Amino acid sequence: MTARLATILARAGSKGLRDKNIRPFLGEPLLVRSVKQALNCGVFDAVAFSSDSEEYLEIARAAGAHVLVRRPVEFATDAITKLPAIRQAANLAESELGQRFDVITDLAVTSPMRSDQDILGAVSLLENLNARLILSACLAKDNPYFNLVEPIEGSQGFALSKVIDRKISARQAAPEVFALNGAVYVWAREELLKTDDSVVRGYARIFQMNHERSIDIDTELDFKIAEFLCISRLKGNING
Repeated sequence: MTARLATILARAGSKGLRDKNIRPFLGEPLLVRSVKQALNCGVFDAVAFSSDSEEYLEIARAAGAHVLVRRPVEFATDAITKLPAIRQAANLAESELGQRFDVITDLAVTSPMRSDQDILGAVSLLENLNARLILSACLAKDNPYFNLVEPIEGSQGFALSKVIDRKISARQAAPEVFALNGAVYVWAREELLKTDDSVVRGYARIFQMNHERSIDIDTELDFKIAEFLCISRLKGNING
């Protein structure tokens, strides 16, 4: 039987939006939404919450997180990927609970539009394909083959970021590119425990989400849009 762990990480403070991880969202701290979703979606044997803040850890404990992980300073800067902290959370959860987890799923606190079906779909994709890593993403609104440009070195001009041997006259005709949204990342245990801290790996598979559910809160506008959409969905005005 497959054992599954959810990890949820939340650093104190934020440069883009102050204390966004505990800012009230629909009446409760934002991080609580992810803890409750992990508990309620019915696929995880345990939920581990990691933070450098005792306040955040206490909020997660009250929301029902099974394992609280005190995140060291070196894992809590914006100059490092989440992977070391996810590994720490997984290792501590296994130690405290006396259980080995085959699948570890990281859920971003800043993705409040993510649905239970997104989580279940990403986990199922990993297990059904016997994959090592699933990254959630949406189709990119901008495309390096069509409308993303870079400065031409040594001149004042610009050129497309990527060029192929045919003219692309519309974005729909360009090769598909995806924007990682960070909402749901699923790892096979052995893959997570590797020392490689790069998130994008050539064998990773994509779980596609739509743009609405891919909203990532980084600014005041992001927060207001996400909360408005959630309220509208609750009122039945938007189908999720």
